[in-house]
Amino acid sequence: MKAIISGGGTGGHIFPAIAIANALVRRHPDADILFVGAEGRMEMEKVPAAGFRIEALPIAGLQRRLALSNLLVPFKMLKSQHKVRRILREFCPDIVVGVGGYASAPTLRTAASMGFPTLLQEQNSYPGLTNKMLAAKAEKICVAYEGMDHFFPVEKLVMTGNPVRADIENISVTRDEGRAFFGLEGERPVVFSVGGSLGAGSINRMILNNINFFVEQRIRLIWQTGRSMYDEAVSAVKSQGAEEWIAVQQFVSRMDMAYAAADLIVSRAGAIAISELCLVGKPVVLIPSPNVAEDHQTKNAMALASRGAALVVKDAECNVAGIDAIRRLLSDEASCKQMSHAILAMGKRGAADRIVDEIDQLLDKRTSGK
Repeated sequence: MKAIISGGGTGGHIFPAIAIANALVRRHPDADILFVGAEGRMEMEKVPAAGFRIEALPIAGLQRRLALSNLLVPFKMLKSQHKVRRILREFCPDIVVGVGGYASAPTLRTAASMGFPTLLQEQNSYPGLTNKMLAAKAEKICVAYEGMDHFFPVEKLVMTGNPVRADIENISVTRDEGRAFFGLEGERPVVFSVGGSLGAGSINRMILNNINFFVEQRIRLIWQTGRSMYDEAVSAVKSQGAEEWIAVQQFVSRMDMAYAAADLIVSRAGAIAISELCLVGKPVVLIPSPNVAEDHQTKNAMALASRGAALVVKDAECNVAGIDAIRRLLSDEASCKQMSHAILAMGKRGAADRIVDEIDQLLDKRTSGK
């Protein structure tokens, strides 16, 4: 089997793509998989680190504000389509999978026009513009939420859930191993704050403004900042003598370690984060990003909150309300246990394998049709 997987930009696109690739290799050990991403984006680092080849396209998205760079977007799209056409002719894939993000638009559009079978994987309850544009040509669309027939042709939809990295779907490390990994040994409670793969400004500022809270309450913290806030966070922790209590990470490469170490998780409410948290089963404070289409992170978060599976704090109020939620949960063991039970009940395992089932069925159909 030869497969192209295209998309990226953030961890919410990249990690499902890698999970699908790993499931393909488990099912088809001789599979040849090529990723197609965007120049300068996160996938150009994370995909090779996962052991897969990747080609880069000179693609970029439109800025929502007036910017001269927007004038170059049509030319970058044409150049990307030309490169994709060459990649497709040379690699000749059996299947092309799109996971959303800049690179998937020219890749999937060109693949469909050349007659290659295509499959989309949509992570969110409100689909991105790229996947909405590509839906007409895709043969299958794998989704994680009900009601997606509002956006996609119902006959193409398959409910698979979101692919989650195998090391998170089946965490094998212990609590003590996780704590030792971050240098936070001991029995004091551990909070893991993660604002997505690129960081989250409001969550970072909440932590930055409340470093003394963690020290005074003797609460340990794993703080994933993202690139933009990392240096400031390290400096602030050092200046306040909080190194013993706070482990600052620009990017957490071993999420299984962080999840295992944590007693409580503070997170954005992106689709993949939600899917992971439902499998991890720890108490969680969700702070949805307000800067997403149709406020879908709030919808994701409220779906958990309505079942007692999470506490939700508004982004604009998190500086105070977020810390209050952490304090309240860590002092209420019974509520934490109830929340853990509720969030675990919402988990969906095996999504990547279900997507591979759909890929196999598409290829079997093509083969039998010939």
